[in-house]
Amino acid sequence: MCCNKKCWLIVGSVVGGLLIILGGVLFPAGDLIIGNTIDKEAVIEEGTIAYDNWIVPGSPVYRCFWIFHVTNPDEILKGGKPHLEQKGPYSYLVRHVKKSNVTQNNNDTVSFYQPNEAIFQRHLSIGPEEDTYTVLNLAVAAAPDMFPSVLGVINAAIKSSNSSLFQLRSVKELLWGYRDPFLEKIPNFLLPDKNTGVFYPYNGTMDGPYTVYNGRNDISRVAIITKYKGESTLSNWNDNYCDMINGTDAASFPPFVDKKKALYFFSSEICRSIYGLFETEYMQKGIKLYRFVVPSAALASPVTNPDNQCFCTDEVLSRNCTGAGVLDLRACQGGKPIFLSLPHFLYGSDFLLEQVSGLNPSKEEHETFVDVEPITGFTMHFAKRLQVNVMFQPTSQIDVLANLQSEFVFPVLWLNETALIGDESANTFKSSVTVPMKVLDVIRIVLICLGGVIFLSCSIALCVRSSKKK
Repeated sequence: MCCNKKCWLIVGSVVGGLLIILGGVLFPAGDLIIGNTIDKEAVIEEGTIAYDNWIVPGSPVYRCFWIFHVTNPDEILKGGKPHLEQKGPYSYLVRHVKKSNVTQNNNDTVSFYQPNEAIFQRHLSIGPEEDTYTVLNLAVAAAPDMFPSVLGVINAAIKSSNSSLFQLRSVKELLWGYRDPFLEKIPNFLLPDKNTGVFYPYNGTMDGPYTVYNGRNDISRVAIITKYKGESTLSNWNDNYCDMINGTDAASFPPFVDKKKALYFFSSEICRSIYGLFETEYMQKGIKLYRFVVPSAALASPVTNPDNQCFCTDEVLSRNCTGAGVLDLRACQGGKPIFLSLPHFLYGSDFLLEQVSGLNPSKEEHETFVDVEPITGFTMHFAKRLQVNVMFQPTSQIDVLANLQSEFVFPVLWLNETALIGDESANTFKSSVTVPMKVLDVIRIVLICLGGVIFLSCSIALCVRSSKKK
């Protein structure tokens, strides 16, 4: 009887030890299983989780606009300081259709076009898109910069069309385009298209083609852009560094995101690559996310960040390249004096805010961020916030510009393009990724704890029995 009891205690110790070993083995083995599963499901090929979320956004993407209404247009023309009032939001559904012309190449890349379409969302807006405001006349403000050699013709066209530097326009017209009476007076050989608008043309157009790595041969490069419009670099900045195309389109990133490294992404709208730095870790709908935020250094002056020297294209406007917070897009906007910034000139130089009144930059409301699930690299929440500005200055040959107080980087509107993973998508992700990982963690811990209890109990019992026998 005693012998049988001793045997059972020995067997219990062995079993406990084996359970501890099995639990320990499951840590590297489980990580290997998870890694292999992620490597398989993160590839951009039909049948994978990554492909299903890549071909069409798993959550609807909205673009919300705030229009800068000009309250004192007559005073500005006489040299007064502009006062602006923010009006919005006006919301549009912009990403809800599949990528077009998707082609899996013979190597490890996939090419596609991104369709552009904006559908007005009245229930998410403060009013109909027919709401009208006093806004900057885009055509008049841009004309002197685009046609500097024919300012007399421009001035005559402005007067004959009864145009001015400011006009009353609907939200729909300002955003998506309208036929401008001033442009109707410009000779066709100078300007054949008489339409203008901040995003004209947009609906029905395509962005691309993009060529990205599909991750088939190297999952660490999945979704990273290798070519845009057939080129591996841009040609906007005349500099090898600034013309680089880095990172993804921010819809997803390679798996196993490292919070110590910057996340790079490319945006055709800003004609450059930019990056985010890790800020915080938090839970969203039961999913752990890393938040990466575009830092002030990304739009800092070359004095503060020498890497930005090649983005300084106008020394006069940027105060001899000491100004911060705006990006000159003339080279990639057909010569139009479009300058991009964060909303309300967040992180911009003081002189930008001093030119106008009515702006109140806020990090919480106006920063750009990307929230990434670190294991898969999938973007679960993001907010791309940008402000569109037009540059113009006093010009004696143009009557409506002759008495301005100074040059302006004039805010027209700002936008927030945003998406948040929906409840259904979040539950699907958790059931296919998060839950299995948690179950594996629980099994590993239970095996080690149970094995430890059994091993210690049996071992102690053996020691006690042995001491009593002696």
